[in-house]
Amino acid sequence: MYVLELAGEDDAFAAAEAATAAADVAVLAPGLATATALDRERFAHLAFAHRASEVVARTPNSLEAVRAALADAPLDGDGTVAVRARDVRGTGDVDTQAAERALGQVLVEAGYEVDLDAPEHVLVALFAEDVAVLGWKVARTERGYGERAPTDRPFFQPGSMDPQLARAVVNLAGVEPGDRFLDPMCGTGGLLIEAGLVGARPVGFDAQRRMVAGSRQNLEAFLAEVRDVGLADATALPLRDDSVDAVAFDAPYGRQSKIASHEPADLLAGALAEAERVASRGVLVAERDASAAADRAGWTVEAVYERRVHRSLTRFVHVLE
Repeated sequence: MYVLELAGEDDAFAAAEAATAAADVAVLAPGLATATALDRERFAHLAFAHRASEVVARTPNSLEAVRAALADAPLDGDGTVAVRARDVRGTGDVDTQAAERALGQVLVEAGYEVDLDAPEHVLVALFAEDVAVLGWKVARTERGYGERAPTDRPFFQPGSMDPQLARAVVNLAGVEPGDRFLDPMCGTGGLLIEAGLVGARPVGFDAQRRMVAGSRQNLEAFLAEVRDVGLADATALPLRDDSVDAVAFDAPYGRQSKIASHEPADLLAGALAEAERVASRGVLVAERDASAAADRAGWTVEAVYERRVHRSLTRFVHVLE
């Protein structure tokens, strides 16, 4: 059994993304989820998770209960160790320094040597609401999303998706290393960048020449090898049937929807139909629930998640099969 530390404030969304790297993911408490199996390499690429640990014990939320559980656990006392205690989202009401000292003493008594700088083993103690979980850290996600902020890229356009959400969208689309990933409305290339960073082969199209040029600039800045980016209408893609492994796109909204030669509803319908023709799984991000349009295009909507961007904009993330 594993315990996963979730990021953000939407645990359902974070757990759904985590399920692309773990089995039987279930939210345990605010900011925490459990899983029965874990793909450590895939976990490293998640956007809305921090750390995964192999569970040692799960107890009521009290330092006494956690300390007793650790004392009763099988400990081999081999190697160096550090304890990292966390009051998850401030709901655990625990003195984390006291917890680290108490649990560290149990480990020293079991034969471990404390090394706070470069320990061979890290014991994680998580306190949230009425539950506490102890576990040995086995995986941590890669970060660096701030280094790819839309405003810091060579080409910027207002309304660009932030890289953390873009990575989650790529993961929810089931993208794996070596997959051919398509964004038929690639804009500034945010989804293509994140797909490339997880090892996929990104392919992008946009109806505007300046977006195609800008997307290429951005991909060159973040990817060692730039894949295909070209000029095309998302409702008439120059691709064969079933020629990509996964597709994801952020549908134009507000004023942006008027730049295309289609009415917004027709553009979305046509893009969904073309996406379904070339791929078998995908994600649609839109300004409203577009489940009916996805159904008409031949997709099965597995789930829809609302992501509030700011006061006037909420993105709806549709997972499609």
